[in-house]
Amino acid sequence: MKKFLVIGAITLALAGCSNDAHEGMHEPSLEVVEVEVLTNKQLEPGEQVTLSARVTQEQQAVNDAEEVKFEVWESGLRDQGTTLEGELTEDGVYEVAYTFETEGVYYMFAHTTARGMHVMPKTEFIVGDPDMSEVLEDNSTDTMDHEEDHNDHK
Repeated sequence: MKKFLVIGAITLALAGCSNDAHEGMHEPSLEVVEVEVLTNKQLEPGEQVTLSARVTQEQQAVNDAEEVKFEVWESGLRDQGTTLEGELTEDGVYEVAYTFETEGVYYMFAHTTARGMHVMPKTEFIVGDPDMSEVLEDNSTDTMDHEEDHNDHK
C-alpha cells in the first residue's frame, strides 16, 4: 500500500512540475496568425520610414513571434533586395527603419514566423512619382528562395 502512495505522490509531483514548465506558453490554436502591414503605400524617396506590421491571432496581439523580417526590393530586382529584422515595439507591432533611396515601385514581404506558422504578406509601395514605363516588371515568386541571399541589415 505504501508503494502505491509513494508512486501516486511522485506522479502528482511530476504532473505539477509539468504544468509549471508550460506556464506562460500559448496553447496551440487552429486560428491563423494574421499580419497587417501598417506602412503607408505611397512614400517619398530619401526619407527614412518605419516598416511596420501588426501580428495577431484571434484578434489578440502576438508579442512572441519567433521572427518578423522585412524583405524589400525594387520591382524586377529582388536579387538586389535586402532583408531587415523587425523588433517588437508595442502590442503585436514589429518595426524597423528603412530608407527608399530612389523613386520606383518596391515590394516587401513581411516574413513572420509565430506559433508554428509562417505568414508572408506581400505589399507594393510607390516611392515618389516614378515613370511607370521605366519600371521593371516584377517576376519574383511568392517564396522565400531569395531571402538567404540578401545582406542582412540591423
